[in-house]
Amino acid sequence: MAVAVAIIGVAIHGAGVITRAIGAGRVPWGNMYEFLTTGAFLVVAVFLLSLIRRDLRFLGTFVLGLAVIMMVAASVTYWTPVGHLVPALQSYWLVIHVSIAVMSASLFTLTFAMSALQLLQSHRQKTLAAGGVDKLGFMRLVPNALSLENLSYRINTVGFVGWTFTLMFGAIWAEKAWGRFWGWDTKEVWTFVIWVVYAGYLHARATRGWTGTRAAWLSIAGYLCVIFNFTVVNVFFNGLHSYSGLSQ
Repeated sequence: MAVAVAIIGVAIHGAGVITRAIGAGRVPWGNMYEFLTTGAFLVVAVFLLSLIRRDLRFLGTFVLGLAVIMMVAASVTYWTPVGHLVPALQSYWLVIHVSIAVMSASLFTLTFAMSALQLLQSHRQKTLAAGGVDKLGFMRLVPNALSLENLSYRINTVGFVGWTFTLMFGAIWAEKAWGRFWGWDTKEVWTFVIWVVYAGYLHARATRGWTGTRAAWLSIAGYLCVIFNFTVVNVFFNGLHSYSGLSQ
């Protein structure tokens, strides 16, 4: 029943994103409001599509909760009326660069939820092994910590490839818009920081044997960098990307 309700919700949400695009006459991610609403839609859509291959319903509370937070933030804090984009954003690279970034962030949202559950499940398993009282009984519905870690690692790998393309296409777009591939703009720096954190996570787990809670915390750290990049950097840091926050 919960999945059915989520499907109805994402269908209505998708209709809202599409009508925003029709009203603006462009892709619906030209400012912070549009990015959050479209991002929330894609996060839930990716989650529901993943249910076709694997039973990930145990992630529902985390994923839908994050989507609700994104939608509330968009409506309360970042609402912006439909308007024209600044010249630098009037490019087909807006479609390519931002769409890949949103899809990658959606995958990172799933792995963040898995890593958080992994930490809880790992603590529960250790408590039970020591003969302690199971205070996290609801975690019986969640796979064991190792399964969560392995699935998170595979999805993070796909998300990392997408983020690599985000970084590459952003540099190409920057050269076309501003005449240089890299300028150490705050947004560029944090996009690279995110790439480095997830690269470190993949490298540490694959070659250095960083498994268990250490891998989970690295995955969570990467997602916190993603959140920082799309909120604090967009709104509070001046730079060539400042218009991507609250501008029309």
